[in-house]
Amino acid sequence: MTFDMVREAAKQPHADPLVTVAIRSDGSVESITFVRSSGVPAIDEAIRNIVRSQEHYQSFPPGLAREFDVIEIRRTWYFDVAIRLY
Repeated sequence: MTFDMVREAAKQPHADPLVTVAIRSDGSVESITFVRSSGVPAIDEAIRNIVRSQEHYQSFPPGLAREFDVIEIRRTWYFDVAIRLY
């Protein structure tokens, strides 16, 4: 899905999705969980694709990797002229 297609999907009435991404210490994605869906399947799928397209994330620094094998990052996604995370 292109960003233009995402912008078109975002013109539909939708909620701002709240998404948790779990990243393993090696930088791979363990899971993508929607705490709150957008209510538009195309938007939710675009978010999954955006997160996966950026995989392989940076590995954890050694000190962090000794303490944690996975970290979770939770953000609200906003779609307007650009995609914004807060």
